[in-house]
Order: sequence, then C-alpha cells, then structure tokens
Amino acid sequence: MKKEEIYNEAIGGDEGFAPGEGYPSCDGQPCANVSGDDGVATDTMTDATPTGDEGPSGETGEESGVEAGGSEQLAPELESRIAEWQDKYLRLQAEFDNYRKRTLREKMELVERGGADVIKAMLPVADDMDRAVEAMAGSDDIEALRAGVGLIAQKFHEVLRSCGVSEIEAKGLELDTDHHEAVARFQAGEEQRGKIVDVVQKGYRLRDKVLRFAKVVVGE
Repeated sequence: MKKEEIYNEAIGGDEGFAPGEGYPSCDGQPCANVSGDDGVATDTMTDATPTGDEGPSGETGEESGVEAGGSEQLAPELESRIAEWQDKYLRLQAEFDNYRKRTLREKMELVERGGADVIKAMLPVADDMDRAVEAMAGSDDIEALRAGVGLIAQKFHEVLRSCGVSEIEAKGLELDTDHHEAVARFQAGEEQRGKIVDVVQKGYRLRDKVLRFAKVVVGE
C-alpha cells in the first residue's frame, strides 16, 4: 500500500511533463526512444550510411562505368571531326590565296592592256605628225602646213574622245571648284562677277573622273 502512494506522488508531481509541452529537447544530440519491451534504447536520428557501391556523388560504380565507356566511344569520332574541319580550313585558305593572286594578276594585266590600247590608238597621230614634220622641211606653203597641223589636232582629239577623255568646259561659266582651279582674278564688271573670263590651261576628265582641273581666271 505504501509503494502505491509513492508511485502516485511521483506521477502527479512537478517532475513530469508540463501540460502542452512536447518532447524534451535533445540539445543537438541524437534523441533516443524510450526503451521498448526489451529494454534497449534505439536512435531515431541516425544517418543512413552509403553503401560501398555508390561513388562520391551518389552514383554507383555501374553508372560511372557506362559514362566512361561512352566517352571512349566519342573520342575517335571527335578526333575524326576535328581532322575533317582542319582539312576544310586548309583547303579554304589555299583557295582564297589562289583567288587573291589571280585577281591581282588580272588587275595588273587589265591596266597594262588598257595602257597598250591607248598607245595603239595614238600611233596614227604620231605617224601624221612625222609626215607633217617632213612636209615642213621641204615646203614653203604655210597655208597647207597650217591646214595639215589642224587636221592632226582634230584627229588627236577624236582619239581622246574614243578613249573616254573629254575637255572640261570653263569659259563663261560660274566657277565650279569640282572642275575649275582659279589662278587669278580680273576686274570684269558687275555682269562677269564670279564667272570665268579666261582659261589659262584646259582641263580634262576621263568619263566622270577629273584628270586635270581647268586653270581659269575669275571676274570680280
């Protein structure tokens, strides 16, 4: 009877759990369950230890072996692709070098051929000038010689026009710095102010490109 009173006092006293509280704190340590029927306490928060088949990242040895085998199979294929692209690059570089040399050679040939065509067109004019010189040495007919030189000059300008060369118009026009070069000014009255009153040296252009600016005198 006395033992039962001591047991009841222990159960009903302040040493038990307070109402509303949960399990007592384990203070950061693994909590042990209350002993069961066999009286052995078990740890409920023990970590699961990896098995010997898993690797450092959780992969098994079998998975690592599969990846290693796949890498070994890809290596020859990658080497083949690299060799193929290197061959294509070398071929492309060689083709571009040949193209550059060919275009440079063609450009030089074009310039030389163009110069040869102009000289060939000038040869008849040179022949006429030689004949005019011979005629002046054995003739005193000034009018005939003058007419012959005029024909040679006309033929020369025709050759220039056939090569795309034309004279730049200047006299009587407004000064155009894209085609004219003013070398002097002259008092020419209010009507001629800003206009070209005389041409000191003719200018020429090859199609749209100016070969030589016309040197002119501008009125003021």
